[in-house]
Amino acid sequence: MRITPKCDIMFNDQKNMYQKGVILMISIADTARFRQRVIKYSLKNGVTKASIYFKISRNSIYRWMKRYDGTWQSLKDRSHRPKSHPKQHTKQEHDLIMRYYHRNKDDKLVLWMKIREKGYKRSYAVMCQYIRRQGIEKIDKKKYRKNKPYMPAEYPGQKVQIDVKYVPSYCISNGKKYYQYTAVDECARWAYREMYDEHSTYSSLDFLIKLIKAAPFPIREIQTDNGTEWTKALISKNGSKTLFEKQLEEYNIIYHRIRVGTPRHNGKVERQHRTDEERFYKRMRMYSLEDGRKQLKKYNKWSNTIPKICLKFHSPNEVLEKHLGVM
Repeated sequence: MRITPKCDIMFNDQKNMYQKGVILMISIADTARFRQRVIKYSLKNGVTKASIYFKISRNSIYRWMKRYDGTWQSLKDRSHRPKSHPKQHTKQEHDLIMRYYHRNKDDKLVLWMKIREKGYKRSYAVMCQYIRRQGIEKIDKKKYRKNKPYMPAEYPGQKVQIDVKYVPSYCISNGKKYYQYTAVDECARWAYREMYDEHSTYSSLDFLIKLIKAAPFPIREIQTDNGTEWTKALISKNGSKTLFEKQLEEYNIIYHRIRVGTPRHNGKVERQHRTDEERFYKRMRMYSLEDGRKQLKKYNKWSNTIPKICLKFHSPNEVLEKHLGVM
């Protein structure tokens, strides 16, 4: 087996590139010379006959005749690039985006909000498109599976999704474990969070009581996964219920559990957890449970004022105000 030297491979590549360039130049020259031939024929026999003979529109022939100066070079294709770009970003807009991009590159919506406060008047989609075209970040095209149609909630409180997440260890100074309980309303995307040092049905009961008091709307249905902090349905043979389930019965709230192994059915609260990771935990440092709760309380209020793309750039508070006349 003969091994081709690396220098021969490089030479062959350069040769192929040169041949492609020559072919391209020849094709451009041939096109221009063909147009020259059409013009000469039309000057002798008329534009109509030339149009029929060469099967080319009369408008094209007239356009070539205006450009023709006696040489075939004048009939080459011209650039279609516009002479001016009135809608392109100015240097001030570019500098404004770059000034806030570094700290907010993981959350484009917050970036857009901050630069709008500084005078940026373009839409969120235009800003994202500009960032991509600048080559600042690469976005991989993902293949998404088609999900079954899902009936969205029609009013706040119709269905509330609840879940638990571990508080990331990198933002905890004392080395202990903490848990964030989160509730997200499906209609308004209004979110409520509490932090605990225990992952149990007692924490779930306490969170439910606080949620009912904090929610600005009556809750009709609550949805969770099958964790033991919520239910014993998968491990109990006698049908015993947790404190969380008993409290739901007292409040006369419908309880719905998603299928095992389908966290996407609780997708709204799962997505909120990812957002909390990017907007809150990556930028904070907590030294105790009380310190974490204080910071989370402030974040609770702020997060419900941030517009969401799924709400057509309205905030959860604005949606609640529209439906309930509150906030």
